[in-house]
Amino acid sequence: MTPTTKTDEATLPRVGFAGLGTMGSAMAANVARAGFPLTVWNRTPGRAEAVVALGAAEAASPRDLARASDLVVCCVTDSPQVDEILFGPDGLAQGFRRGALFIDCSTISPAKAREFGSRLHEGGVAMLDAPVSGGSEGAMAGTLTIMVGGEPADLERAQDLLHAMGRTVTHLGPIGSGQVAKAVNQVILCGTYLGVAEGMVLAMKAGMDAESVAAALAGGAAGSWILQNRSGRMIADTYPLGFKIALHRKDLAIALELSRSIGATLPVASLAATLEDGLIANGHGEEDNSALARAIRELSGL
Repeated sequence: MTPTTKTDEATLPRVGFAGLGTMGSAMAANVARAGFPLTVWNRTPGRAEAVVALGAAEAASPRDLARASDLVVCCVTDSPQVDEILFGPDGLAQGFRRGALFIDCSTISPAKAREFGSRLHEGGVAMLDAPVSGGSEGAMAGTLTIMVGGEPADLERAQDLLHAMGRTVTHLGPIGSGQVAKAVNQVILCGTYLGVAEGMVLAMKAGMDAESVAAALAGGAAGSWILQNRSGRMIADTYPLGFKIALHRKDLAIALELSRSIGATLPVASLAATLEDGLIANGHGEEDNSALARAIRELSGL
């Protein structure tokens, strides 16, 4: 099947994509639609069908994926998964040719990103750490924000590919810099989620129409993407998935560990982590991050 694209595939590098979860499957689909010759791999069988229907091939192992690709994107949960895909049995490192480029869109610690980059460099393979923000909606729409660490020349090689997945691509420094920026992103997000949740609870407890209050505030200084797109869920107390609380808690652990290592104090992030721990313990870890409002509502008797 031919991908739906007007781009000449002969001018594009061969792309591999490892990790077809909620984010990765949507990102890979956009790569296929952009016309890149694409091969995919996922640990769980059956997840590749939608992308294969767009014209992608499916590899039997990460090693085979690397052999079929000039650039390989990875989008999985955490550092151990990236390590296994790269360096485990039949890992990418066994199939990479010298001069290949590995682009990790997972959210991992900056230290691990630097470690992986160093190990790949020994084999003549370049790496970019390129975590993303924008949730499942941004992944499907191809409007993700991509924060990149690595060599400028390597980013230049990957620009067209990254712009097939995201709207904003920013180079922030050497390998690990993208992960630091993602940690900052997750810290800011948790504060905003908590602020919106507290504001909506305050409006409801005061007897106000909270939806009208949110609409009134949206154009002012309190306006934010979260106020506009997640306050309704907080008011209704329903939290369909955009980005899992369990994954945000994992990301906060990275940010809090980084803060300890450099002597930064993050009281709001620490509070959010504690509230998220309680939500996860009570079975809400698979809900959207806006479910932080559950904790505020419960503390307020709603």
